[in-house]
Amino acid sequence: MNGGAVHRAREKIRAHLAPTPLREALGVDPTGGLSFKLESVQPTGSFKVRGAFSKLIALGESARKDGVIAASTGNHGAAVAYAARSLGVRAEVVVPVGTPPARVRAIECFGALVREQGVECGAAEAAARVLAEASGAHFVSPYNDEDVMHGQGTLALELIETVPDLDRVYVAVGGGGLVGGIALGLAEVGASVEVVGCSPEASWAMEAAVRAGEVVDVPHAPTLSLATAGALERDTLTLPACAGGVDRWLRVGEDAIAAALKDLFAKERLVAEGAVGVALGAWSMDAQRREGDRSCVIVCGGNLDPEHLFHLIP
Repeated sequence: MNGGAVHRAREKIRAHLAPTPLREALGVDPTGGLSFKLESVQPTGSFKVRGAFSKLIALGESARKDGVIAASTGNHGAAVAYAARSLGVRAEVVVPVGTPPARVRAIECFGALVREQGVECGAAEAAARVLAEASGAHFVSPYNDEDVMHGQGTLALELIETVPDLDRVYVAVGGGGLVGGIALGLAEVGASVEVVGCSPEASWAMEAAVRAGEVVDVPHAPTLSLATAGALERDTLTLPACAGGVDRWLRVGEDAIAAALKDLFAKERLVAEGAVGVALGAWSMDAQRREGDRSCVIVCGGNLDPEHLFHLIP
């Protein structure tokens, strides 16, 4: 990776995105040792908008005239749509056939054209890549792209400026763009912060890849953490960043994810998506936490699907 790339990404996106707040999590941890980084207050409700802006700005004005295409059923699609609208770029997002209408509307409201193609996410992405090649538009990956990962890493620069004595950060991991970017950002400023990668027990592809030294097949079961579920691209560039930058891995069961989401609402009045329950659940179960530690859970998104909200309410 290029030295200073996360700082350069920050300069690109700072005119479009304000720093997100850091909040003490006194409801969950009355000792004051835990904080939340609230990416849920981003314009699209998720950290993904950082990477989308970073990528689209990096394309340059000439390339942006060709438009962009993404494949997503949620946060990435909304992020690309929002960034494209802000920059005056034509955007399309391919979703699988049968994607819940609320998710489609969340993307369309930011101005992107939504196409339904394929029966699942992998087929939708394949269709998006074909459309991009045929039209000359630029495909924007949700994680397998340096500019995207560097954009996500700008979160780490804000975090360490706010909490310079931070001991560790808990990050939900799917494709690795967020945790890899955070690790790179922390390395750029020489911060000695332990990075804990958090995965649902139902789907832990990146941890398995790091342990094997390559992308491997692992079983995937249904999980509340939709944003972190699924397989990795075989050539993903996030693997080296995760292998070199994630210090420990923790896996969280579905009951613990649900309990963490309930605690967030009951004790903090925060509505967050399943991936946040993974990170908070990992913090709750972490036997290596010590009294007096300064920890942060990344509240990576607040876009909880209504059916999951109703499931969590007794």
